[in-house]
Amino acid sequence: MKIIKFLGVVLAASVLSSCGGKVSKRELKTELDSVSYAIGMDVARNVKTNVSEIDSELFIQGYMNVLDSTNILIKEENCQQILSAYFQKKQQENMKKQQEEAEKGKVLGEKFLEENKSKEGVKVTASGLQYKVLKEGTGAKPTPESTVKVHYHGTLIDGTVFDSSVERGEPTTFGVGQVIPGWTEGLQLMSVGSKYKFFIPQELGYGARQAGEKIKPFSALIFEVELLEIVENK
Repeated sequence: MKIIKFLGVVLAASVLSSCGGKVSKRELKTELDSVSYAIGMDVARNVKTNVSEIDSELFIQGYMNVLDSTNILIKEENCQQILSAYFQKKQQENMKKQQEEAEKGKVLGEKFLEENKSKEGVKVTASGLQYKVLKEGTGAKPTPESTVKVHYHGTLIDGTVFDSSVERGEPTTFGVGQVIPGWTEGLQLMSVGSKYKFFIPQELGYGARQAGEKIKPFSALIFEVELLEIVENK
């Protein structure tokens, strides 16, 4: 986090100090009014995200001590060092937490797939892709070079929806070889008109990568996929 982000907090602290803790309620009449308010909003979001545990009273005390050049508790040359050390520690803590959550998600995904593969109707390919035929079509099958039109509904193993053309009400068109490995393999099992359910292990999904806000590293994924059309079959 850049220290410049604290500019808006400094301004807010100054206002609070001069107004006895009361925040004025003004209308936005000019462009500068809007910019000033927007800076306050932006900084507040950053403070809540990065330093939610900040001690407001000590912050204001440090700000006022520097303005008055009196009772300064930290030497100026140590200030940046303290801040850098703090944010480095926070970054390491966050990375450790993310790694622990990813490992936990990986274990849960493996357990889910291990139990799922023995359920009625579930088939498993040599790669580890699991699928269930919901409806079998009679049309042609795509190749890795095909372009297809599909409807799909994607969830995590806990049922959280992360993407769905069904909910958007509009099918999606893409190349069979341009998606995650689990999709590329699964689509080639399907005939046009089919509807399958894919249970995709993390190594056939996004692996160690985060994909959007909801798909964490090492996540197993579930898709209901309906193959509507082969737009181009090379």
